[in-house]
Amino acid sequence: MQQQTEQSVITIEQRKKIRVSGVDSVDAFSDSSIALTVEGRKLRITGSQLKIIAFSKESGNFAAMGEIDGIRYGARGKAVSRLFR
Repeated sequence: MQQQTEQSVITIEQRKKIRVSGVDSVDAFSDSSIALTVEGRKLRITGSQLKIIAFSKESGNFAAMGEIDGIRYGARGKAVSRLFR
């Protein structure tokens, strides 16, 4: 029996649009921050004028628009990586 592993993909288009697959939930959001859970790990998107444009709990697909300044991807609540410093 072969075990299938989950895979998530994050795509950022010109710092204006972000798409994420494998999203379990949207935990919090405002125009400057969006907090997600992606396959059991925390992901925080920061910026300005952020708006969620799509989220499907069934497929795990998420999309948002705005001025994206940073992303923090954590391991069980601890931030381990930061982009766009």
